[in-house]
Amino acid sequence: MTPNNEQVTIVDSKNRVTGSAPRHTMRARGLIHRATYILIFNTKGEIFVQERTTSKDIYPGYFDVANGGVVQAGESYQESAARELAEELGVKSIPLKKQFDFFHEDKKNKVWGRVFTCQYDGPVVLQKEEVADGFFMAVAKVLELAASRPFTPDGLLVMDRYLAERQGEETTS
Repeated sequence: MTPNNEQVTIVDSKNRVTGSAPRHTMRARGLIHRATYILIFNTKGEIFVQERTTSKDIYPGYFDVANGGVVQAGESYQESAARELAEELGVKSIPLKKQFDFFHEDKKNKVWGRVFTCQYDGPVVLQKEEVADGFFMAVAKVLELAASRPFTPDGLLVMDRYLAERQGEETTS
């Protein structure tokens, strides 16, 4: 099955499953779907940034701080996150920590996302169809780069919220 024809989970505005549809139909009709977002940090606190291939169906060629992708029909968020890490980066059997769910909508995308984090220092094997490049970078440098280069808007939203929540936790401790 090609990525364009994979069956993805379709949900309503409250994130309740209403069915499934091929990815191309979901994009063409602007259907609300589910996706996973995994923020990968190394032991230095740097975040993994990927450059999306120019053949991606949304945000082609953009940088992204969140790894992951659409949740396929019949899949849980957790299963999707593990599958996406294995497919895109060759990272397997790594503990994922659930952070939060969120809704994002822009002209190209209506998505209920679940955010996970993990720590990883091992090798990555980039899936050439999905990821053109990938590297760890200090969060401050990511923010600098995002001022001059295109980043996925939902990925930046996820990173900003995660960092804000972490900062809030630290000030209340």
